Amino acid sequence: MRPPVEVSVFLLSLLGPGVLFTMNKIPALQEPLPILGMGMFVLGSVLLLLILTVQHKTKVDPLFYVFAEFTLSCMVGLTNALEQDGFISGFMAFYIKMGEPHLGTAYAVMMSYWEVVHLILLLTIIHRMFAGKSFRSLGLLWAGSAIANQIVVIPGVVIGKYGSNIQPAFWRNVPFFLVPFWAASQLFSRPKEMPVVTADKIAAEQKKSLLSRPADLLLSLLLLGAVAFFVFRGFVVLDCPLDACFTYIYQYEPYLKDPAGFPRVMMLVYFFYAVPMVSVLLYGLNTPGCSWMFDWTVFFAGAMAQTQWCHIGASLHSSTPFTYRTPADKRWPVIALNVLLAIVPPLLALRCRANPAYFMKPVPKGQSNDDKKKN
Repeated sequence: MRPPVEVSVFLLSLLGPGVLFTMNKIPALQEPLPILGMGMFVLGSVLLLLILTVQHKTKVDPLFYVFAEFTLSCMVGLTNALEQDGFISGFMAFYIKMGEPHLGTAYAVMMSYWEVVHLILLLTIIHRMFAGKSFRSLGLLWAGSAIANQIVVIPGVVIGKYGSNIQPAFWRNVPFFLVPFWAASQLFSRPKEMPVVTADKIAAEQKKSLLSRPADLLLSLLLLGAVAFFVFRGFVVLDCPLDACFTYIYQYEPYLKDPAGFPRVMMLVYFFYAVPMVSVLLYGLNTPGCSWMFDWTVFFAGAMAQTQWCHIGASLHSSTPFTYRTPADKRWPVIALNVLLAIVPPLLALRCRANPAYFMKPVPKGQSNDDKKKN
């Protein structure tokens, strides 16, 4: 009897820590090029084993191989987080030194802990995939998180203090950067499962003004506040000379000056990408019939949850130099603001799912149940 596919994938993901432990014992494998070569070899070997694992299946979704390969990265990330925080040893020392030194930073440690969320998501997606259930929304949640992760980490390494010490192993991030974009495009292009809502309810909901929808009004105000905060922190990391920016970076979030570069890149990503995204979501929240809100709110929720987890955790982590950590007397206001940024997008996504009538395509005039009865 074969084990469930998700169990097989999980067992294969354990090869990551095993290979790291072995390489940590063999000096010949601890040089920059052998590290990159071994990484590519392991990815290729796991892909072959995955093909053998599902060869008895009549049809396998190509996305399965993407999700399954990323579980290997998740286990490596978790191993890194546990070793950097002193829970285990003997796995990552050589890789931090000769592979990717930035993985020892507080931001990378928090990023590595987030891989637990990715692992749970991926295994759930694989389970649903082979059970014949929909996994599209979970896939978009993962894709948003994975893409946000990479568009902060890769530029952060290049422009930060580790940019002068980039080793060959760093380039193994290229496929991990490109593949989530491909996966997201595949998921967005697939038909979505629309909820069943009566025509009368759709018509009634879409006639309501924003003032008649208190939850949407509150979400709109929170999103406007998020836009303002994104813009403000963008100005802060761009060295705006205003007194408010100077006060904020020195008295509230000195972590934004961390020479590792990750917080600066994150604020610029928010400034140039999150601000337009939130503006579009605000439009969708106030315009009836924007059915694309079901997908994009989930995607954006994944991105914000991942980046804010890393940002909040890194600003408090012991690996961050004391001068860059959030001051004790300003800690709770700063944490509260950042937590709010993390939870508003998921709340918006849940709102769209919980009461979808407002976002459904408008029913043509004369097609509502009341009109049918009159005819």
